[in-house]
Amino acid sequence: MKTTYLTIIALVFSACQFSQAADAEGFTSLFNGENLDGWEGDTSLWRVEDGAIVGQTTAEAPIKYNQFLTWKNGEIDDFELKLKYKIDSGNSGIQVRSFPSKSKNQYQLSGYQADIDSGGNFTGIIYGEGFRGILSKRGETARMNEDSKSEKTGDIGNSAELGKKINPNGEWNDYHIIAKGHTITVIINGQKMTELVDEDTDVRRRIGLLGFQLHVGKPMKIAFKDIRLKRLPIDDVKKIVFVAGPPSHGPRTHEHNAGCKLAAHMLNQHHSDKLVATVYTSGWPKDTTAFKNCHAVVMHSDGGIRHPAAKYLGLLENFRKKGIGVGAIHYAVEMTPGPTNEELTRCIGGAFEIHYSVNPHWDADFTAIPDHPAAAGVEPFKIRDEWYFNMRFSEEGKVIPILSAVPPAETMSRKDGKHSGNPEVRKMVAEGLPQHLLWLYERPEGGRGFGFTGTHYHDNWLNTSFRTAVYNAICWIANIEIPEEGIVTPVPEKSVLDAHLDPKQPRKPKKKPAPAPKKAA
Repeated sequence: MKTTYLTIIALVFSACQFSQAADAEGFTSLFNGENLDGWEGDTSLWRVEDGAIVGQTTAEAPIKYNQFLTWKNGEIDDFELKLKYKIDSGNSGIQVRSFPSKSKNQYQLSGYQADIDSGGNFTGIIYGEGFRGILSKRGETARMNEDSKSEKTGDIGNSAELGKKINPNGEWNDYHIIAKGHTITVIINGQKMTELVDEDTDVRRRIGLLGFQLHVGKPMKIAFKDIRLKRLPIDDVKKIVFVAGPPSHGPRTHEHNAGCKLAAHMLNQHHSDKLVATVYTSGWPKDTTAFKNCHAVVMHSDGGIRHPAAKYLGLLENFRKKGIGVGAIHYAVEMTPGPTNEELTRCIGGAFEIHYSVNPHWDADFTAIPDHPAAAGVEPFKIRDEWYFNMRFSEEGKVIPILSAVPPAETMSRKDGKHSGNPEVRKMVAEGLPQHLLWLYERPEGGRGFGFTGTHYHDNWLNTSFRTAVYNAICWIANIEIPEEGIVTPVPEKSVLDAHLDPKQPRKPKKKPAPAPKKAA
């Protein structure tokens, strides 16, 4: 009964996670009409009024730079976005596939913008906010060439005549944006206004944030409502979703968010012809469309009862049955004994089991690299980490070791315990048996998984073979063909390595022991 009860609870949690159903057209609402839940920006500038998001600046409190309200529940890749807008004055826009700017202002975005202005001159164009300027004009189709220059490729209609399709200031308009591959189309009130094909391979973006703009200058007011998103099928590349757990350790250790952000950045930057990668930080995604069209899910997080997927076993089972790849990095290879570890093992081929597996810090010496596509480009190397070993591997399917090493005697220096030692593992170490620290898994029903026990130390990503082995495994579970040289990425610069480190966690004050009760006089 215990297993059945826990499984039912997990399935209920999974159902709740995706309880926000899509409408008949397949669109999901991103705004509840009541408050700014799921949105982030300066609340002195953004509010909810009469079921709409309202952004407003005043003469008494002018803004010094453009401000943005960002949908904070995830990034968008290929999509359709439908909403209504009403502008009273000023200049605004809808940011898509955008990214946080390098400005000190935490609410700024750069990227593609579907423009809106009260003067009617720019509404319907595609502008690059901090991103190459005007990209395509109203009434035209255009392409961005490799030199970051816009070239007109065709006519849609006269810009002034198309402008007459837009309702006057103070009235609602329907805005429809379609992004498929590297083509972005803008439609207002059912009329196509412009279309851009971005062939600037060094700069273009396939994925990014959604937001709304308030432009610096004269006082302005804009409103948005009925904001709906539909993910479109991605058929030219594979989609990888990273799920990062919240911070738990000191600086540069268990950097789940930074590790996933680094991987997504490196893969998107250097292998965009093969994949698109997105990251959900600090826990399981709140975005109800997070796993739409994904080919692989990679979890980098704490484990045990803190594992972010522990309450979503129904989703893991769904990934597995659909043949979606599942990967687990470091502590994410452990859940808890029973249904959670069993499902994790069915997905990735093995799991850390308390009183069986161990987690010492040691120098793993990878001297023999197997002949396998996921080992391409990996040279023998030696590196220190908190290498978990003696996993409980599945007896079904096919487990394929990629990185294996012999643990030294020092790994058994601790007393027996849940994670520290047991008679069986002590015997294995004494016999010098190799332990598998990165493995692949071919599931019996189809689909792939992997487990990797390293990355306790964030700086280990600087090691090229370490990095290549993990990125190979990620691509392998997504069924991406791995070239002979492997999934090669340059050694990240310090600014890139450190870009998303978690803030230092405050120490919890030690509880003082309760004073002893006074004896009665």
